[in-house]
Amino acid sequence: MPLSTTPSASADLSSLPVIVVTGMAFEARIARGEGVEVVYAARADLLERALNAAIARGCSGIVSFGTAGGLAPDLEPGSLIVANAVEGPFGRQETDRQWADRLVAAMMAGPLAGRLQRGLMAAVAAPLVSADDKRALHRSSGALAVDMESHIAGATAAAHSVPFAVCRAIVDPAWRTLPSAATAGLRDDGSTALGPILRELLRQPSQLGGLIQVAVDARAARTSLVEARRAMGDAGALRIAAVV
Repeated sequence: MPLSTTPSASADLSSLPVIVVTGMAFEARIARGEGVEVVYAARADLLERALNAAIARGCSGIVSFGTAGGLAPDLEPGSLIVANAVEGPFGRQETDRQWADRLVAAMMAGPLAGRLQRGLMAAVAAPLVSADDKRALHRSSGALAVDMESHIAGATAAAHSVPFAVCRAIVDPAWRTLPSAATAGLRDDGSTALGPILRELLRQPSQLGGLIQVAVDARAARTSLVEARRAMGDAGALRIAAVV
């Protein structure tokens, strides 16, 4: 849809929210705040539907925010990536350089500086859970990390001619293969159900150690996301009017 037909074409950008795109409910809770509208779902068609409805109400930019799988072998859980571009099912999508600069500047002023990297993100349509698959994607793409939402956010931003940015925290490092119990409870809407996880553990109790490690890694990623969201909010880096 051309920019001239969207609400953001005629409205003052400072009065319009930034849309934050996540895959999971806990990421959405972290992202919420003044001037932000959050959309989330684990299933691509649900996410696209929610994002299209949000952008029809008007927005000043779109940020892909949340967790990601590590591809670069030096990235520990809790490392942060601000993407220069996303390589995925829709090809290569560039992020807005000036906006990315502002996000990085907001986070470099505090304790996140040592955890922050900038580079290429990969995007996939299905979860990448094995260490072998992560190594292969890193080798073929050079991407630092991978998620399942950034390509959808980027394509929508391009279609509506609004700026696009990515900020993601590593939740499972490149060398770790996720146990099947780790993804068993994820519902289509991005929430998590405990029952399927427990059933997986009953089926294969040897997964318990791996699942505990996933929880430790997830805590590190969540901490980084909370700190990143606070830093971006305090610096006004999510206000888009200054960068267009």
